[in-house]
Amino acid sequence: MTPPSYSDITKPVNDLFGKDYPFGALKLEVKTTTANGVSFTVNGAQDLKSGAIISELKTKYADKANGLTYTESWNTANLLTAQVEASNKFAKGLKLEVSGSSALNSAKRSLVSKINYQQDNLFARVNVNALAPAVNADVTVSREGALLGAELAYDLNSGAVTKTNSTLGYAGPDYLITLQGNNSFNLVQFAFYQRVTKSVEAGARAVYDFKNPEGGVSAELGTKYILDPTASVKAKVDNAGRLGLSFTQALRPGVKLSLAGLFDTARLQENAHKLGASMTFEA
Repeated sequence: MTPPSYSDITKPVNDLFGKDYPFGALKLEVKTTTANGVSFTVNGAQDLKSGAIISELKTKYADKANGLTYTESWNTANLLTAQVEASNKFAKGLKLEVSGSSALNSAKRSLVSKINYQQDNLFARVNVNALAPAVNADVTVSREGALLGAELAYDLNSGAVTKTNSTLGYAGPDYLITLQGNNSFNLVQFAFYQRVTKSVEAGARAVYDFKNPEGGVSAELGTKYILDPTASVKAKVDNAGRLGLSFTQALRPGVKLSLAGLFDTARLQENAHKLGASMTFEA
């Protein structure tokens, strides 16, 4: 089977600790699809502390006859983005992408070309930013559950390598173990995820920064329990005493509500806690 992309190797762990936890914000997302296959996504988020609102309008159309996908977006930072994807058009497993963005109120510009190639036991990507000359590349290979991935960033102007990351892991039928070395192994993360039963997920991760040895190891435990086909609860706690709780409920088909809170158990009497909510509509 095709392995995940480098950024998705730890996706089960990242989803367990990050998904459905809208801390410190109110979020709204609306997704609709027209009869001819054009999808519209409108999302917005308000920071409960600063009151700032960030939103985006995205349209996406898949031309299946020609193997092309067109995506356009416009956000409240006045950033316009357009992207064209061609999948399996020139070779099986090959996807080409060209995307460009332009800020209407500044000189911020980007023009990025991407090449993705995937086959059995291999997933490779190369991204080139033409306006800020830089190359990002990553590759993941797999063999009988074992995963090995590497990521590299190179600045063409300075001729210097700006990022080197690597991951070693093993994916079983219902569990995943990974060891990551980021920033030339200055930051190391160990992660574990398991689907204990059909309704229970559990995971843990630990991070150690060699550049900040006084900080020790940062550890976190998390779990998810599916109450029924429409509802689930999540909880996580770290070694600093921060407790995260989340409740997600499908109110009706296409409507999902998530409520979450992050509580500092070492400072219960202080204003150190965060609450948040998100609502998603999809039709």
